[in-house]
Amino acid sequence: MHKSADRIRNVALIGHRGSGKTSLHEALLFEARATKRLGSVVDGTTVSDSEPDEQARQMSISAALSSFEWADRKLNLVDTPGEPSFVADALGAMRVCESAVFVVNGVMGVEVTTRRLWERAEELDIARMVFVNMLDRERADFFRALESLKEAFGAHVVATEIPIGSEHEISGVIDLIDMKAYRYDGAGLDNCTEVAIPDELQATAEEYREKLMDEICEVSDSLMERYLEGEQIDHDEIVAALKEGTNHGSLFPVTCGVATRNLATNRLLDAIVEDLPSPVKHGGLELAEITLEHRDDAPLYAYVFKTRADPFAGRINLFRVYQGVMRHDTQVMNTSTHHKERIGQLLVFSGKESGHAEEFGPGDIGAVAKLKETRAGDWLAERDEPISMPRIDLPAPVMAFAMEAVGDEDKVYTALRRLQEEDATIDLHRDEQTGDQIIAGLSQMHVEVIIDRLKSRFGAEVVLKPPRVPYQETIRRPAKAHGRHKKQSGGRGQFGDCHISIEPRAPGAGFAFINHIKGGVIPTSFIPAVEKGVVEAMQSGPIAGCPVKDVAVTVFDGSYHTVDSSEMAFKLAGSIAMREAMTAAAPVLLEPIMRVTLSIPEDSVGDVIGDLNSRRGRPQGMEGVGGGLTEIKAEVPMAEMLTYAPDLRSLTGGQGDYTMAFERYEEVPTHLQQKVVAKAAEEEAVNA
Repeated sequence: MHKSADRIRNVALIGHRGSGKTSLHEALLFEARATKRLGSVVDGTTVSDSEPDEQARQMSISAALSSFEWADRKLNLVDTPGEPSFVADALGAMRVCESAVFVVNGVMGVEVTTRRLWERAEELDIARMVFVNMLDRERADFFRALESLKEAFGAHVVATEIPIGSEHEISGVIDLIDMKAYRYDGAGLDNCTEVAIPDELQATAEEYREKLMDEICEVSDSLMERYLEGEQIDHDEIVAALKEGTNHGSLFPVTCGVATRNLATNRLLDAIVEDLPSPVKHGGLELAEITLEHRDDAPLYAYVFKTRADPFAGRINLFRVYQGVMRHDTQVMNTSTHHKERIGQLLVFSGKESGHAEEFGPGDIGAVAKLKETRAGDWLAERDEPISMPRIDLPAPVMAFAMEAVGDEDKVYTALRRLQEEDATIDLHRDEQTGDQIIAGLSQMHVEVIIDRLKSRFGAEVVLKPPRVPYQETIRRPAKAHGRHKKQSGGRGQFGDCHISIEPRAPGAGFAFINHIKGGVIPTSFIPAVEKGVVEAMQSGPIAGCPVKDVAVTVFDGSYHTVDSSEMAFKLAGSIAMREAMTAAAPVLLEPIMRVTLSIPEDSVGDVIGDLNSRRGRPQGMEGVGGGLTEIKAEVPMAEMLTYAPDLRSLTGGQGDYTMAFERYEEVPTHLQQKVVAKAAEEEAVNA
């Protein structure tokens, strides 16, 4: 039988890269006896970083699900990547969990990714709790981290625990709800002993308990009155009010500990069960078409939030049941593809082990292998009724490379599409302008990881080259030209003759073709052929062979031959005229300008602005966003940003982050235009 929805907790572990989410995931599994030993990220022995590339880079790349029991509840814990390049998995996990535990590094406090993901959690209305980790590190300070959390996320961030001791002398925690202290010896199981609150911490504990009670009482008027009158409020009432406040984001409890030493992870498991909501408590899922309630006796609706491409097991889909029961050996409908799918073996993950499940009830998270047509983002349901999950805005891929398959192209592209099913932030396309096959991701590291996985999982290889900037050309003044194509050599000749005028249009206005032929000097049936010739000539401009844009072309005169004229002849005439006109119309080279938004530590601002200026960037403004961070907006030519990621990392000590979106095209400065032209000529010579 499945667990009832009110006994389930779905929790995503969220936070900045390096805050210790994977170590915490490992310790929670160990403490709950779902694994037999406490693995380590450094040794590559953790449950969730099981891929070779995750172990080599000592970081999570994919979300990993583990299900286990604690205090008669089923916990579905999703360890998510903190590296912004793999944010799609973190957002996918947050979409299907009612709660998130934000893991914060006790030395650094709130970091860039923490802030960004917190905003997403707010949009998705999920309950949030914080675990301040790594308190045994040098310069770790729980109270400073707490202040940075309050500064970033407001006054409703409130400690429910404080540490005993600091840095390498941390020995335990004080629970502020029950005013009890716990000491931890070693990292093994049953390492926790209740002790008296140390005298030197009594006053601090009382001060922070008062802050906690003030926040809790704000949630409940009746508690507020009794508290102000000095009445004792018991554990269950405090916990109920805490859960009420946490459920929809009016309260954010802060816990603390050291994951790698299994210190206070038992307390965190208790807090997850006591303070975070079940699917029932959190409420049904309201969609445009239907509201899904966590009921067993209602039609099945399950949402697939992650697809894993496995060369051996095929596709594994992770899903969340929102209504009804998913049973093995049944048939369901994929409401996106309208295909029937047979649910064969249902899987449950507990650490590295996967077991089989008979069924998953409402509110639960599970996995199924070998579905033919199903991918992340699809719904599985009893009936084929259209239903849509609100879209999560994923960041746009900014780091693009041209790629060439080594060996079997089909194998490479099939494998890449499989990896794209797993990560929606990978972009694969053919550049119409340059003819290159492009692979784009959120950073250079993202693309490198994709290429590594391509080789290690599917035995397929590609060679990466920096992409070419999609330059364009346009004209600055009007011009006229005459195009004539005449061929008389045995048999039927060819004759086409046209006069055109061209003039510049406003940026972004596109191409316009105007027919001003009077008196049938060119028959109407040949006008589209002239336009075709003009458009063809615009594919390769006179400066560097780039596409031409924002031009109006008028055909106003010409002549034809009753026998020898043909569509082909007029197309060639149009093309000749257009090439001549463009050369005479003061052509210029245009480059794409990107809108760049950077989030960087305050002390790096000078260096970063100086660097942007050296890249022909124009800063558009900056503002402090709290947590010691500054946001800078700037416009920078794309040509200067192709290899920006590693440079920003070194300028900001790995703390900087940026997003980039296309803004508009602008003229390339004359002194740089020559370089682009020379490079284009060089490439043409190589390809000739």
